[in-house]
Amino acid sequence: MSELVTGEAVALELRPARLPSRALAVLLDLVAGMAVYVVVTIALVAATASLDEAARAAISIALFVLVLVGGPILVETLSHGRSLGKTACGLRVVRDDGGPIRFRHALVRGLIGVIEILMTFGVVACVASLVSARGRRLGDVFAGTLVVRERVPAGQAGFVPPPPPWLAGRFSGLDLSAVPDGLWLAVRQYLTRMGQLDPRVGWSMAERLAADLAERTGAPVPPGAPPAAYLAAVVQERQVREARRAFGHGPAGGGGAAGAAGPAGGAPPSYPATTVAPGVRPAAYPSMDQGAAVRGERAVPPQEESSADRPSTGFAPPA
Repeated sequence: MSELVTGEAVALELRPARLPSRALAVLLDLVAGMAVYVVVTIALVAATASLDEAARAAISIALFVLVLVGGPILVETLSHGRSLGKTACGLRVVRDDGGPIRFRHALVRGLIGVIEILMTFGVVACVASLVSARGRRLGDVFAGTLVVRERVPAGQAGFVPPPPPWLAGRFSGLDLSAVPDGLWLAVRQYLTRMGQLDPRVGWSMAERLAADLAERTGAPVPPGAPPAAYLAAVVQERQVREARRAFGHGPAGGGGAAGAAGPAGGAPPSYPATTVAPGVRPAAYPSMDQGAAVRGERAVPPQEESSADRPSTGFAPPA
């Protein structure tokens, strides 16, 4: 991953494209460009048969520059960095700050590409891409651009962990209409990445998000519950309501008794009692030692309990 900082000081994690995928994209672009060049050349030869040799040579040179140099520049400008080969390989050209490229970026990349790709048969571009830490060729360096991967395997997508059993169904009557979409996005991003954060940083971030969410919903964090578990429980309640709205199994709003029957007409799922059992904490949600935070020590996540010591709840998170 490559971290790019935008003009608003926002860090973006992008995956730079490496040499094999870039070489395949360039090869596809060259094949498409040569096919267009051959077709247009045949048409012009038939149309300019009455001209002298010098005029036909000038037209051939102009056609070569227009199709093999101006064509890629025009395509990248209009498609904001997606040529035919890059689209097929799932790549895209972006600026150093992660934004879409403009005509000047495509122009610099195209002109330098004539030297390092067409005139040297791609040798200079391959060497520059291998030397660069982010796989950039000379055209990318001078234009201030970067080729990144747009398509990421689905298995690498973030997974929102389910809430602990003793919090499931606790917020079924909560009013979520006042929560903005930006806060939902921030909570989801935190839950998918909380395992990658430092324990103290993650705990303070979860506390801030939980405070914002509690202020807009009117439901404070249950005593003894980690803020991350509270966030996961509220997010799961929103997902359940969205599923009811999408599949028409009941009203989308809250209300513990408002849950409708499932597709077969059965009763809605019942959840265990929401009393917080002391000392019961899932390993997915870290606990913070306040004394360690004051002393600046690193918090130690709790040890995972064995399955024999956990209380049997019968809870199964929804798909």
